[in-house]
Amino acid sequence: MTPNSLLKGLHVAVTRPVDQAQSLCEAIANHGGTAISFPLIAVAPLADYQVFEQQLNQLETTDWAIFISSNAVDYAMPRLLKKFGHVPENLEFAAIGHQTAKQLSLYGVHHVLIPHTRFDSETLLALSEMQNVAGLTVAIFRGVGGRELMAETLKSRGANVYFAESYCRINPQTDTQILGEQWRQGQLDAIIITSSEAMRYLLQMAKGSVWLPHVTLCVNHERIAELPKQLGLKVIVANAPGDDAMLQCLSQLVKNHD
Repeated sequence: MTPNSLLKGLHVAVTRPVDQAQSLCEAIANHGGTAISFPLIAVAPLADYQVFEQQLNQLETTDWAIFISSNAVDYAMPRLLKKFGHVPENLEFAAIGHQTAKQLSLYGVHHVLIPHTRFDSETLLALSEMQNVAGLTVAIFRGVGGRELMAETLKSRGANVYFAESYCRINPQTDTQILGEQWRQGQLDAIIITSSEAMRYLLQMAKGSVWLPHVTLCVNHERIAELPKQLGLKVIVANAPGDDAMLQCLSQLVKNHD
């Protein structure tokens, strides 16, 4: 099978935010598939940054700044630099993955601790630098809400932890009617979901639908697969992070069309 026919005949809905979905949608098309943009997450600024600005005041006595996403970088770093005029020298930086670290580099942060294998909270917490944190102060930069594992684990190791939340996530969709129509026309084989939050939105809106059990959900982490598996839905988990692994995950479905 040639590279440009890897996904021949496959129709795939991509639920990432629009700006983050473009490269994957293009890759699907370049490999012979059809991408359907159906963002389940939209990122928006906070209505009020007063609390966030108060959190920034603590940075001069903070040891670690952990960034959960590239969105956290883009919404936090401009305000941080405006406040201090530079990156505080006392801060050590950590990030969930390469993309987030790359985004930090655009703001002058070039030494960032990142996991070596899977890019998630568990793998970052397993690094030696995150073990001996007793008495240290850690700021976790993220959107409003999210997992508590990072904070709870660091607190259990003796760290003082606070959140610096600089953006919020919303679901821009009101229903899944368009997905149902695509399926009835034979034009929906799979849905890519890369966050637990997006998965919850999808399952809430599509609850009881005829089409959902017939579509394969492609995810990039076992954690995201847990809920749909409990519901008996078809799920495939990519064996690594990144678009290439997701394309290989999708290619498993092409055999069903041959």
